[in-house]
Amino acid sequence: MPYTVLVLLVVAERFVELAVARRNGAWSRARGAREYGAGHYPVMVALHAALLLGCLVEPWAADRPFLPLLGWPALALTLAAQALRWWCIGTLGPRWHTRVLIVPELPLVASGPYRRFRHPNYVAVVVEGAALPLVHTAWLTALGFSLLNAALLTVRVRCEDTALAPSHALSSPGAAS
Repeated sequence: MPYTVLVLLVVAERFVELAVARRNGAWSRARGAREYGAGHYPVMVALHAALLLGCLVEPWAADRPFLPLLGWPALALTLAAQALRWWCIGTLGPRWHTRVLIVPELPLVASGPYRRFRHPNYVAVVVEGAALPLVHTAWLTALGFSLLNAALLTVRVRCEDTALAPSHALSSPGAAS
C-alpha cells in the first residue's frame, strides 16, 4: 500500500535525522555544550514513535479508507512540513539537534526560517503530526498525537527559551551563525 511506503519513508527520514543529530551533538559537546531538558527527551521519542506506529496501525485496524479530498491535501502538508524541517536543519547546521544542546557564547541564529519564527521546526512537527495520519484518515492518531504533542511542546519550548535566554544578549538583529 502506498501509504505504508510513505510512513516507512518518514521512519527512514527519522533515522537520518538521528544520525545528523548525533554528529551535531558531538560537534556541540566538543565546544562545551550544555544539555537542557534531558528528562523530557524520552517522552518526546516515545510520542514520535507512537505517531508513526499509529499511522501504520489505525488505517489497518479501523479499516480507514483513503479519502482523496482529505488525503491529497494532507500529503501536501506532510511534504511541506518535511521541507520546513530540513530548511531548519540546514539553517542551524551543526547546531541542530533532537536534544536541547546549547553551546556557550554562540549568538542566536536569525536567518532562514528563524527570521520569521522563533521555533519553526516545531511548526513542522505540529503540521506533520496532524497531516501524516490524515493522509489515510487516521484521525484518532492525528488527534491523540496533536493533543499530547501540544502538552510536550509547552515543556520543550519553555526549556529551549530558558536555555537560549543568555544568548539573547549576544545576538544582534540579523545575526546568523
